Amino acid sequence: MVHQACVEWLTNREPSLGTGDFVIPVVAETFDGWLNDIGGQHVKREHVFSALDSAASGLVAEGSVGGGTGMILYGFKGGIDTSSRVVAIENTQYTVGVIVQGNYGGRRDMLFDGVPLSQELIDFEPPPEPKKDGSIIVTIATDAPLSERQLGRLCRRGMLGLGRIGANARHTSGDLLIAFSNAPENRVRRTERPARQTYVYLDDEMINDLFLATIEATAESVLNALVAAESMVGRDDHVVPALPMDLIVTLMKANGRIATNV
Repeated sequence: MVHQACVEWLTNREPSLGTGDFVIPVVAETFDGWLNDIGGQHVKREHVFSALDSAASGLVAEGSVGGGTGMILYGFKGGIDTSSRVVAIENTQYTVGVIVQGNYGGRRDMLFDGVPLSQELIDFEPPPEPKKDGSIIVTIATDAPLSERQLGRLCRRGMLGLGRIGANARHTSGDLLIAFSNAPENRVRRTERPARQTYVYLDDEMINDLFLATIEATAESVLNALVAAESMVGRDDHVVPALPMDLIVTLMKANGRIATNV
């Protein structure tokens, strides 16, 4: 339904997409069957249109919103969230932005700023019923001019970011990462395209800071989703608790990550 509605929404605004050209949206999913009645097929065309029509710049909703409503992270309520970094390369600033929809992991896996919290959190409220590991969608966006090969390298650094917070990509985990660049100098015209195309991309020696930015922003996005999400009661009265932030702060102080006078 999302794929079909996206095509309709786009062709309504650009009719030539349905004649001379076509568009194939990329649609991904993470399983939310513990909280959501997935067999009900409740997402309709109007929901997709509403989401696309209401897209705007500025602050974004976080946590249990949109596709993140039914997400579970490390046995706590998860969701959707984002983070970004700004990198300077030869006096030019570039941004790396990441948005995640996180739905994976057990409490024994969780790391906060390198601190293992599994023993302190394992017995905090009954976690959701055991299941196969879930999945995560990571979308990495940048305005840095990069080749498709370099964008693939950003995706692999996104996995390093997930590893920083305890993800280990189990057998049943669907770890989906996609990266794109919207650098103006590399945009291709749909019409009147020359036979020979010229692309600009950064030298490989110059992109280490973009790697680090991707790692940090990916890890922070997942933690932001945990912090922003609230406890939820879903279908059949299934309950998923929110991350106990007071306990997290206490544990991070005890491990020297937060000043004790904060």
